[in-house]
Amino acid sequence: MPRPFQRAHVVALAAVVALSSPARGGEPRVVEITAKRFEFSPAVVTVKKGETVMLRLRSLDVTHGFFQKDLGIDLEIEPGKVTEMTLTPRVQGRYLTICDHFCGSGHGNMKMTIVVEE
Repeated sequence: MPRPFQRAHVVALAAVVALSSPARGGEPRVVEITAKRFEFSPAVVTVKKGETVMLRLRSLDVTHGFFQKDLGIDLEIEPGKVTEMTLTPRVQGRYLTICDHFCGSGHGNMKMTIVVEE
């Protein structure tokens, strides 16, 4: 079922990340990410440069943000809902991703890393 066009998709179109269908007509690899006070799990996600992946995020408690400027990610993760974003990273590197919605006293430590390898 199609999801409404989210603001994150507009940001991603103008960013280093290209939204696209996976090469050779296959389905993108799904990366499951869970948010809860005050962590993302897994803490590190590794993808290949040029690999199309579907980020599938869930919150176990409150609304969290999922933000990474250089990859064009700006999502809101609401409890009881699944938030998805398809992306294809084009630049190798380590990208710190943060929760940008205040979620309590440990909010400032809520981070994860997306590693883009050759």
